[in-house]
Amino acid sequence: MSTVPMTKRGAELLKEELQRLKSKDRPEVINAIAEARAQGDLSENAEYESAKERQAFIEGRIADLEGKLGAAQVVDPTELSAEGRVVFASTVDLENLDSGEKVTYQIVGLDEADIKEAKVSVTSPIARALIGKSAGDVVAVEAPSGVKEYEILEVRYV
Repeated sequence: MSTVPMTKRGAELLKEELQRLKSKDRPEVINAIAEARAQGDLSENAEYESAKERQAFIEGRIADLEGKLGAAQVVDPTELSAEGRVVFASTVDLENLDSGEKVTYQIVGLDEADIKEAKVSVTSPIARALIGKSAGDVVAVEAPSGVKEYEILEVRYV
C-alpha cells in the first residue's frame, strides 16, 4: 500500500474518530444486537437487521481508518522548508484575476478536505495547479464553469 499524505491535524482527527468508533460506537451496536436477539425471531426483526448493518459499517470504517493511519505520511506544515513553493500542507493566498476575489486555501489530504474550512484536497484541480508554484505566479485552473486564472499572493507554512 502506498503512503497516504495527511496533515498532523488530519491524523489527529482520524485517531479521534477511530477511538470513538472502538470505545463508544462498537459497544453500542453490540448491545443493540444483543437486545434485538433477545426479542426472539430474527427473520422478521428490523432492529436486528439495522444493528447488523450498522455493525458492518462500523467495522469497515475501523479497518479503513487503521489502514490509512498505518500508511500515513504525516506532514506538519510548521516544519516545512519549501522555499516559498506551494507544497502539501501549505496555505496559499490567491486572487481570482477575473473577479478580483481573494481566497485562502490549505492543501490537505483527501480525508481532510472541507471547502467550508478552506481546505482543498491535494488531488483537486486547484491544488494540482498550485503545487510547485511560488508567490507571484499565475495559474490556470480547469473548473466546471471554465478556466479560471489565479495569482498566488502568498505561500505560508502554518
